[in-house]
Amino acid sequence: MTPSITLITTGGTIASQQNADGSSTPSLDGQALLSRLGDLPPVRLRVADLMARDSSTLTLADMQAISDASEAELAGGAAGVVILHGTDAMEETALLLALQHPGAPVVLTGAQFTDDHPQADGPANMAAAIRAVLEGGGVRLAFGGRVLPAWGLVKHATDSADAFRLAAEAVAPDVTLRAPVDAVRVDVVAIHPGADATHLDASLAAGAQGIVLAALGSGNASPAIRDGVACAHAAGVPVVISSRVPMGRLTASYGGGGGGHDLVRAGAVLSRVLRPGQARVLLAALIAGGQVDRAAELFG
Repeated sequence: MTPSITLITTGGTIASQQNADGSSTPSLDGQALLSRLGDLPPVRLRVADLMARDSSTLTLADMQAISDASEAELAGGAAGVVILHGTDAMEETALLLALQHPGAPVVLTGAQFTDDHPQADGPANMAAAIRAVLEGGGVRLAFGGRVLPAWGLVKHATDSADAFRLAAEAVAPDVTLRAPVDAVRVDVVAIHPGADATHLDASLAAGAQGIVLAALGSGNASPAIRDGVACAHAAGVPVVISSRVPMGRLTASYGGGGGGHDLVRAGAVLSRVLRPGQARVLLAALIAGGQVDRAAELFG
């Protein structure tokens, strides 16, 4: 029996063409994108046009909608799902899917260059994603000639068709976190050298239920950030330390008042592999499921 695969479209560069003013916006539906495909293995393709968004605008509620749509397609008999998605938030949606539907035959893909660009990479990525679904292997990304797992995924280049890497080789934890994240607020606070706690405090005041620090180096900040972490911890708001450095495992070894070692002592949890975007998704999933007490285990 010929397998049926659903293509869920969400927008992104893969569905975009250049406008007269030089900007680009998602304008192509799934049928138009299917027409770009060449030869494929025997497969029946169905299109589900879910949204047409630049992924930089996606909220956790939007990512939850994508996850829910994927689940519905699989429950309805699809052998697998390919999600066409913008690259700005690809790693976040991929991780949410992997947390909520581990092992599911779901592959995300997109493009770095618009549909009308001379180097358009969307069709090749779509074909690779369809083949990856047929091969099995759970939630993954097919992009730029690579097929990568969701855990630790990071976009490392803005101008190359080969845009994604893993922050570090790591085995994903065996966990399922099915609680919807659409009502959870987790903020990412960017740290610069000598930063004070103004932005961290503002997130707390705005009602953030969790905070991720995009810290320096291996997860370092300043004494003021350490004090802000202590205040958040005392208020029952979990803080996770990630890094603005895209590659490598993090180690909380620095002291000096605001190093990673001091931040952990103040109550933060170190994310050894997940970078800020994915750390935000995992923390939101833990909060939604009432499992924040597992943070040190799962981020470690």
